[in-house]
This record gives sequence, structure tokens and C-alpha cells, in this order.
Amino acid sequence: MQISEVRQYFPILDQEVNGHPLVYLDSAATSQKPVPVIEALEQYYREYNANVHRGVHTLGMRATGQYEGAREKVRQFINAAQAEEIIFTRGTTTSLNTVAASFGRANLQEGDEIVITYMEHHSNLIPWQQLAKEKKAVLKYITLQADGTIDLDDARKTITANTKIVSIMHVSNVLGTINPIKELTAIAHQNGAIMVVDGAQSAPHMKIDVQALDCDFFAFSAHKMCGPTGIGVLYGKKDLLENMEPVEFGGEMIDFVGLHESTWKELPWKFEAGTPIIAGAIGLGAAIDFLNEIGPDEILAYEHRLAAYALEKLSSVEGLTMYGPEKAEQRAGVITFNVEKVHPHDVATVLDAEGIAIRAGHHCCQPLMKCLQVSATARASFYLYNTEQDIDRLVAGLVKTKEYFTNVF
Repeated sequence: MQISEVRQYFPILDQEVNGHPLVYLDSAATSQKPVPVIEALEQYYREYNANVHRGVHTLGMRATGQYEGAREKVRQFINAAQAEEIIFTRGTTTSLNTVAASFGRANLQEGDEIVITYMEHHSNLIPWQQLAKEKKAVLKYITLQADGTIDLDDARKTITANTKIVSIMHVSNVLGTINPIKELTAIAHQNGAIMVVDGAQSAPHMKIDVQALDCDFFAFSAHKMCGPTGIGVLYGKKDLLENMEPVEFGGEMIDFVGLHESTWKELPWKFEAGTPIIAGAIGLGAAIDFLNEIGPDEILAYEHRLAAYALEKLSSVEGLTMYGPEKAEQRAGVITFNVEKVHPHDVATVLDAEGIAIRAGHHCCQPLMKCLQVSATARASFYLYNTEQDIDRLVAGLVKTKEYFTNVF
């Protein structure tokens, strides 16, 4: 499939909002869903809705086949070594909390270090913050350069022999920065630490190879990559997962249950308590099929072209400040900005009146906002269904926003 053909598969984009054709620029929050994903979900509920791993009847067997087939699609999508390394969760947040609650609690001692960065989403900050308090560990931060990138020399100074866990987002949901995960993983391993990667903003946009990255854990969500909400993935190296305890109990994760003792099933099922998110996994499998038809390299190249075009066009808007790397190839399709003397929420409100959907706020990154010395920002995020015409609409909307507040105030 050519990327120029993609937009027709997203029916939600073919509508008007407030009397204007919709321009959706909030894919970093959640992406829109293509027809094949919508149809896959509908087909499950219409034709073979049943629980998995339990019944021997036809519907149950078909549902199980599709559910486990989705697991294999995920394995191939991120190039995990084995399907047992793919755990279905409720999303990136649940995946990261699982690592903190299971691996972290079992392996951290008082005085051990956890290293993250100032750009982390709260989902990759608060679990480590709470774990550090519980275990009396030390939470440390790698500093950011002025352009929102990480300097590897700073990482080498921050990650020490006392560091046990390094957890860093692959792509910043605010700055768009693509972090050097492979190099950071090598530094972590040289110091005897494990590497956890928040892949929520990278899995939808670029080729992921967890074996090449050599990360120990990788977390991402379906809803940011054309899939349904409520389903995500935790990848973990098999030897680590096998030595971790589950954090939820009951249902299909058990092997034997006695009155006072129980044992757990093998991977991956020991981490999937209760009825799993069957429809969500099937929808994620359909989303992977859709993205594979285009190709992750083509998606990233297209987003780089959009980002370059947007950086150029937005730089012409007087009084607009952009954050993050100046070069498009250093970032994903995310541009965060502020308009002089106009609050980001007011910017988003005026743009919405023009049919343009962007994000405004702290983007679940309050420590990063403090680093940027702002309370909030506006954010436009692009995906494979966006066009240069969408960016032109954004620029025109921002010019109109400035004119409106200049005239009013």
C-alpha cells in the first residue's frame, strides 16, 4: 500500500467539525482506526465471540487461534525471540507498572539507583518514584540538552555501578526527540543495570527490533498505532520474565490451586490473569497487518517529511516558540509550541473552532514543563494519515488565533 492511499481507510476523518473539514493532529494521544481494524473487532463480536484457552467448542478454538495469532504478529513486529516474551496488558502504563512492581520490588535494595530522564511521561516516572520510596532507593535523572536531546556523556556520568534500573522513553511525547536507546542500553548493561523502554511513541512510527536494541523490557500501546484502546504489550527477555512473580492473580494464570498454596502457568500466561483482552488483541493484530502493508521505514520517512515541512511553516508564525530538536530527522511527528501571550488552552480552543484538533496542557510531563520553564504547551502530532494541507490549515489557524487575541486584547 502506498502511503498516499492511506487516508481513505480512516472514515472518521471524512467529517466536518464546527463547520470545517476535520484536521486531526492529536495522534500522540491516540491514533484513529482504519477500516480493517474496525472490521476485525466487529467480526470477532459478530462471528466468534468466546473466551480463550478454556473451551473446546468451535467458537472458543477460533477465538484462541486469533488471540494467540495476534501474539505472534506482535512478536514479529518487534522482532522478539519468542512468543512467550510477549505479554498482553491494558497498555503502556500497566506494562511499566508491572516491571516496577514485579522486577523492581524483587531486585532493588536500599541505596540502589533508578535512572530516568526529565522528559519522561508520568507513566514512566511515578512507578519508579513510588518504588524508590518503598525500597529507599535513589531516583536519578539524566539531564537534557537545550534542544531536548540526551548527551551520552551525561548518561555515562549518571548511570553508575549502583544503578539497577534505567527506564527511558524511546520517543518523547512532548519534544518528539528520538532517544539513542541502543547506546543507552549498552551503557546500562556495562554497569550491570537492566534497560526498560517506554515505546508508546515509537512503536507506531518506526521499525522496532528489541533484539537489536538489546533492551530488557519494552512497553507500548495499541491505541497509538491504529489499534483499539485498552490493550498493550509488555515485552521482556524470557529469563527475566521467568524469574518474576505475577502482580495479578486468578483465572487462567494459575496451574494448580490448593487450599493454601498455588502455582502459576508458564509464560506468557502467568502474567495474564482473568479473561484477557481478546477483542483488543485481535484488533492490535489487525493494526499490525495494516501498518506492515505500508512499512515502518516508509511511515518514519513520511513523518520526517511532514515534520520538516511543519517546522519550516511554523517558523514563519511570529511570536511562536517551538520546543525540541531543530532537525526533523531527530524527531518523530510531534511539534510542541507556545504562542506568545496566548495560553495553550486558548490556542487549542480557537483551533477547534476551525476544525483543527491539537493537544494543550502539560501532556503528563510536568517535570519537563518545569525544565522548559512553562506551565503548559500546545502540541500538534502527525501520523501516516496527515498531509501537508493539514499543516497549512494549522498554520492558518494559528495566524487567525494571534489576530483574534490581538484584536480582543
